[in-house]
Amino acid sequence: MSTELWVGNWRPHRPRGPIAAHYSSPGPKYRLPGSTGYVEHDATKFKSPAFSFGVTHARFTTNSSPGPAYLIPSFLTRRGRDGTPAYSIYGRPRDINLFRTPGPGSYAPERSGKSAYSAAPAYSISGRTKDFKLDQSPGPAQYKLPAVLGPNIMTKSSSANYSLSGRSKIGSFHEDLQKTPGPGAYSVTDPNAYKYKPPQYSMMGRNQLPGDSTRKPGPGSHCPEKVTINRGVAPAFSFGVRHSEYLAPLIVDVA
Repeated sequence: MSTELWVGNWRPHRPRGPIAAHYSSPGPKYRLPGSTGYVEHDATKFKSPAFSFGVTHARFTTNSSPGPAYLIPSFLTRRGRDGTPAYSIYGRPRDINLFRTPGPGSYAPERSGKSAYSAAPAYSISGRTKDFKLDQSPGPAQYKLPAVLGPNIMTKSSSANYSLSGRSKIGSFHEDLQKTPGPGAYSVTDPNAYKYKPPQYSMMGRNQLPGDSTRKPGPGSHCPEKVTINRGVAPAFSFGVRHSEYLAPLIVDVA
């Protein structure tokens, strides 16, 4: 202890425990969890599997083993059964009935149903269950749809309407039979109207003269006898070419 003057009651003394201000690192200020064991293990460390031997139960505290009371069968060895065949006496089985092949009359192809024939879908009307007793939905008779016949329906397309009216005797053929048409009043229907119509051709008249002004050869201008393309021709010979009298003769032997 020094003899310096101190202000107050505090005097320097040895600290009772580690002080964090004396260390540059956190030191004992932090309490890190351990990396061994299972309880409070560090979450940042890998934890290996832990095994235990279990707990001894109370019923194993007393010795209840049978001891030498076991009776091992004689056919059991350390490698299993000894392999000796064993026989036993069973009941006599029933005799197997012979298979009787069915005849043609035993088959009924008409009862095969949908498995062999194509059938239309069949619907059935089943009974109403108990849940429908409280059902207050309207029946089919409660609906009143507008008619779809006649020309007065705005939302439906109407086809042509025809009516058969009564025949009036006033001014008809019943009063004067001379008004009835005779056989000449009917015209025969063209067969092309109800049969196959063949193609038709017509020869139209010439409305204007041809505009070509060239002179066309007549029948006398043609000489069919001089045509040698379509028939064979005998060979023709000539005496050569006639030279001029004023040409100089060919002198071969010169002295």
